[in-house]
Amino acid sequence: MSTTAVAPLTIQDAEVLVAAAHRAAEAAGATVSVTVLDAGGHLLTFRRDDRAVLISGETSTRKAYTALQLNAPTADLVEAVQPGGLFHTLPTALDRPLLFIAGGVPVHRDGRLIGAIGVGGGAPEQDHAFAEAAVEALA
Repeated sequence: MSTTAVAPLTIQDAEVLVAAAHRAAEAAGATVSVTVLDAGGHLLTFRRDDRAVLISGETSTRKAYTALQLNAPTADLVEAVQPGGLFHTLPTALDRPLLFIAGGVPVHRDGRLIGAIGVGGGAPEQDHAFAEAAVEALA
């Protein structure tokens, strides 16, 4: 069986993601924080707009972590944590709480998970759009 190596998410990739998310946010008049994690959950890059509220940094990091751990956009997981949902007890079962609010998006290369981006500070739907725009810019 042959395996093909997939290039990991690099610092340069992370900088592209952060810049693209901030451009999208600025175009929409939003102030945000952006976090990029590698496939192991390690912080590669973080940027908070000077005008963004401080908690947006924690929010963006937790959104990225959630998208990475579950390999899915956080916007797609919101209903899963409601009572009776698939992940109803999951947010409190881990050492680092997950955050099921739109704005976290996994990053793939050649079909493999290589990291995640989280955006916080705008409305959840805006944050999701900014994260998606960043992933598209990397492609």
